[in-house]
Amino acid sequence: MAAELFPDVVLSTPRLSLRPFEECDIDGVLSAASDPVTQQWLPLPDPYTREHAQSWCRDEAPSVRTSGQGLVRAIEVAGQLVGAIDLKRTDWAARTTEIGYWTSPEARGQGYMTEAVRTLACWALQDMGFARVELRVAPLNAASLRVAQKAGFVLEGVARSAGHVHTGRVDLVISSLVRADLGLPER
Repeated sequence: MAAELFPDVVLSTPRLSLRPFEECDIDGVLSAASDPVTQQWLPLPDPYTREHAQSWCRDEAPSVRTSGQGLVRAIEVAGQLVGAIDLKRTDWAARTTEIGYWTSPEARGQGYMTEAVRTLACWALQDMGFARVELRVAPLNAASLRVAQKAGFVLEGVARSAGHVHTGRVDLVISSLVRADLGLPER
């Protein structure tokens, strides 16, 4: 049986688009993934090199979709890369997936990530028929916790020692958005 795949879509709002990564994104990925705040919360290579960014844009991001594991999108505003967002840990049988993301330093605090998270989660639930979209955030990552709340995710609890960052193990706050939160019937 062939693996299920997300379509290679571009999702848009009046302010932003979620699109595949392109060659022109390499410098933006390098800059954002090297940022100390991004490095603090994500277990990215340190140092993050141009070769890492090239591999991400050219091979790794597209292979997430073609393998059936999820979907990776660049977040673009006015022709500029402002972040990345992905669906990961996708369970096609259970129709569940998790959202992950990072925001470029110059784009933080402008509501782009909240808009991107809400757009991708609603698409997964409404258009793709998923039952649940989950977010997992370290408790001290206040900006990401605000994104989850503003995007309408419901706090469920804390998974102890469920994540890892450069400094070691971290707890993860679990939040979710389910079909009922959008007034959609269960499938």
